[in-house]
Parts: sequence; structure tokens; C-alpha cells
Amino acid sequence: MPLLDKKTSGDLVRLLIFMLTTGLATGLLVLTIGNLSFGATTTYKAQFADATGVVSGDDIRVAGVKVGTVQDIEVVEDNRALVTFTVDADTKLDDATHATIRFRNLIGQRYIALTQEGNGDAELEEGDTIPVSRTQPALDLTVLFNGFKPLFEALSPDDINKLSYEIVQVFQGEGSTVESLLSSTASLTSTLASRDQVIGELLDNLSYVLDRVADRDDQLTDLIASFRNLVGGLKDDREAILSSLDGISELAVATAGLVDEIHEPLVRDIKEARQFVELLDRNKGEIDRVLQVAPLKINKFGRTGIYGSWFNFYLCHFKAKVRIGNNVIAEPAYSVGADRCSLP
Repeated sequence: MPLLDKKTSGDLVRLLIFMLTTGLATGLLVLTIGNLSFGATTTYKAQFADATGVVSGDDIRVAGVKVGTVQDIEVVEDNRALVTFTVDADTKLDDATHATIRFRNLIGQRYIALTQEGNGDAELEEGDTIPVSRTQPALDLTVLFNGFKPLFEALSPDDINKLSYEIVQVFQGEGSTVESLLSSTASLTSTLASRDQVIGELLDNLSYVLDRVADRDDQLTDLIASFRNLVGGLKDDREAILSSLDGISELAVATAGLVDEIHEPLVRDIKEARQFVELLDRNKGEIDRVLQVAPLKINKFGRTGIYGSWFNFYLCHFKAKVRIGNNVIAEPAYSVGADRCSLP
């Protein structure tokens, strides 16, 4: 008696076929999603100034055909990004191979394109690094799209999405998309045509300004010539100017040292000067009286010095009182009738 009947055996065969087919499909899906390859590969490295957006599993392509996969990304010295990748063993790289990060689409996915620029002299060994001089980071979409901002304002959202993708492709050197790009910008031409009056007024105003400048071409020429002479003079005297700057620097250093040395005596002198000023302020009445009588005193003293650089004093009159207690006991007096004592 057979172990399985005919119907059960058929069901078992169909089950095995279904399980085998499902397993093969699942394996193929895993290989596709994971970018897995079971062929022989060679590992290389490439150094980029900026590897923004590149992740493990991104494609390595030659002429648009996938030949490898990005394995790892790390930061090395000088803030460079070192990308480790594998390629098929039959894909050979040399010292003329360049690596460029490109956009796969507008959602940010990247891939690394390997291009051959010239004939290489030496083939790269496994583990060798493509230097940063032979790599190029991805196009900076922020800077690019900011430059196209006025254009985008004239387009619809659908046109912007289409044009943005085509701009990226054009600037990355991929495909013949220039014609499509020009077609997408046709609406911009129409918008400019509808603004012809505004543009005409702008040109008229610009023409008026240029006419005013043309009327003063002589003054403008003189200004430019004078400025040229000034710049030429500065150029001729650059050595003297630079040497004077050195002298000014030395003077500043010497002045700083002098100020540092006289700081304490200067502070003390200022305090004493303040005391002197306060003394003058307390005796300003006496000072004022001395200044008022000083001219008369100086006039009289000046007469005594008329014979030379000395003073002659003569006793012409003398009168005194001698007291003891409250009693005057003597009043001596002396008088000379010489001519010199009769001067006014």
C-alpha cells in the first residue's frame, strides 16, 4: 500500500513548487532592495570635500550603469568625507578616474559617477583612494534654485517641479534635456512680453540717466584720471607708507611704555595740582587785590632799575615812634633834601 495517495502527492508537489517560487521571489526582492551582489568585487575609497546626502547602499555607476555600491562614509582629517565603495572586479580604475556625486532625483537620492578623463598611467590597487582633487561634490541645489527664483515666480507649481528636475540634469551634464528646459521656460517669455510697457519705461529712465552722465563726460573723465593718479601715487609710495606704518607702530609701543612709566607720578601731580587750585580759590580775594595794585608797584620798582640790571634804594624819609607800654618816649625822624628824593 503506498504511503501517499495520488491526490495527496499532487498537493505536496504543488506546495513545494509554491514555496520554491515564493522563496526565489523573496530572495530576488532582497537582492534588489539591498543592492546585494554575489560576484567578485574590489574595494576603493574616494575623498570628497562634501558628501552630503550620500548613504550606504547608494549606486556606483559608470556611464549610467551600476557597477558597485557605497559601503561606508566617514569624516577624516581636514574635514573631508572618505567614501568607501566596492565595484565589480572587472571594473578597473586608474589615476585618471574621477568620481562625481550626482542626483538621482529631486527627493535627494544620490549616486557616485565614475568617469575617465584622459589616459591613466597607473592602475589603482584595491584599497587605494581617489584624492579630493579628482572628486566633485553634488550640485548645491540651494544656490542653484535661489538663482532661478525670479524664473520660478513666473511658473506654475507643476512647471517648477518639472523644470527643477531638468535643471539638475542639465547642470550635471546628463542627457539632452536642454530642449525640454527651453520649452518649460516658454511661459517666462510670455510673462516678459506682457510687461513690455514696464520694461520700456525702465529703458527710457535708463536712457535719461545715461544722457546726464554723457553731458558730464569731461568731469567724469577728470574724476577717473584723478583717481588713477591717486592710486598710482599710493602705489609709488607704498614702501614709504608701509615703513611709516612700522614707525607708527613703534611710536605707539614707546608711547604706551612712557605712559605706563609716568602713570603714578602723573596721578600724584594731578592730586597736588588740585590742592593748589583749591588754595588759590580760597585766597582769590587777596589774589585779585594783588593783581590790581601790581601795575603801580611794578611802575615804582621799575624806576629804581633805570641805571642797569640792579636796583638802587635810598633812604629819603624816616619817622618812628618808640613806646614803652602806652607812653611814647621818643619820635625820631630823618629827612634828606637831595634831588633824588624829590622825584614824583
